[in-house]
Amino acid sequence: MSGVCLTKLQQSEFSISTRQPTVIPIALSLDRGPIAPPPGADAEMVSLYEAHKKVYPRSVSGVFSNWRWGMVFLTQLVFYGLPWVEWGQRQAVLFDLEARRFYIFGLVLYPQDFIYLTGLLVISALALFLFTAVAGRLWCGYTCPQTVYTEMFLWLEKRTEGDRTARMRRDAGPLGWDKLSRKTAKHILWLAVALWTGFTFVGYFTPIHTLGREVAQLNMGSWEVFWTFFYGFATYGNAGFLREQVCKHMCPYARFQSAMFDKDTLIVTYDEARGEPRGARSRKSDPRSLNLGDCVNCSLCVQVCPTGIDIRNGLQYECIGCGACADVCDTVMDKKGYAPGLVKYSTQNAVDQNWTKAQTLRHVLRPRVLIYTALLGVVVVAMLLSLATRTPFKVDVMRDRGALARIVSGGKIENVYRLQIMNATESVQYFRISVSGLPGLSLEPVENVLIESTQSRW
Repeated sequence: MSGVCLTKLQQSEFSISTRQPTVIPIALSLDRGPIAPPPGADAEMVSLYEAHKKVYPRSVSGVFSNWRWGMVFLTQLVFYGLPWVEWGQRQAVLFDLEARRFYIFGLVLYPQDFIYLTGLLVISALALFLFTAVAGRLWCGYTCPQTVYTEMFLWLEKRTEGDRTARMRRDAGPLGWDKLSRKTAKHILWLAVALWTGFTFVGYFTPIHTLGREVAQLNMGSWEVFWTFFYGFATYGNAGFLREQVCKHMCPYARFQSAMFDKDTLIVTYDEARGEPRGARSRKSDPRSLNLGDCVNCSLCVQVCPTGIDIRNGLQYECIGCGACADVCDTVMDKKGYAPGLVKYSTQNAVDQNWTKAQTLRHVLRPRVLIYTALLGVVVVAMLLSLATRTPFKVDVMRDRGALARIVSGGKIENVYRLQIMNATESVQYFRISVSGLPGLSLEPVENVLIESTQSRW
């Protein structure tokens, strides 16, 4: 049996030869130490998972905060108000699962119109891709329900427990009457908003006026009770307790959104070249003489962040692009007499190459964005054309399985079919049924059919 062995040469070199190796037995002695620590020694437990630290976001005001609150008011005005809007003799937007009809203002959709739901999902996906390519997690920072309801719950928390410092001090202190009363009031308000949200959600599937009477009479159906409390407590738990954990660990968008970014995507960015080296200084001192950048290391950008990250560490998947850090940093820069924009919406190329705002915006319209825009436009136009040319009725023809073709008087051959006509409009329709295509083909009986709005007839 041939093998490979190493022959030691001068200057600690080795040559390889292919002759029979010499086997040298070596005796090994393994001294097995104790598995448990010796008596009296302190054992230190090391966790493989980082312990969760509660985030106490600081209140902030500014341009992006105003935009965010504007979207909170707009989205909730639509969500809470739309079920109460009347359209003719019915609710304007109602998803009647029992009757298998979706009412959207003047449009009535049936199970046969499921293709429109597919089109809506495609439009939503393309819109998300487009917004992400242009400005990162724009959806997450301004219109995502998790962000919207967390903002609402944080506002209620601030009104009942105080600002960030007061909340932290109260949570660290012992349980007393002040702490108990404030937290009780907070949770009562949270539950009220959450249950009203659940009630409104169910109101999209059960006429909300009927649902309101059922609630007043304590006569709700089992499924209505279940979904009201399920959606309500999901809102209560997600916005009141989980908060940033939903964005960081539960939402898949945080994980794959970086695949849709590029160096020309607008994201919340810290200008490291301008801000470093960071450090505290007096208001009247010149940072250049102290060899300091514009960042005063106040940590306010961390305190206002709803996910608790430090934007100065660069782009992180936890960042939802809300711009709170940019607002508070501009406030600090204004107090120090520095130019705003140390933290701002910008692109990686703009920061690296010191582009102006005009140059940055010009690079936003790049091939990826144009392709997403074109695809989105095509799908939207196709959906609108399909809805505009949609047939106002639907017909199903089914052969009667219990009756085969038979010869009747006069030597005619008779076939029996079942005909279902569905009126897809919201007005009474008259239909005249006839047949054609073959010589001598006739239909018995011949009659005009009246079908009420959104009804069908066999």
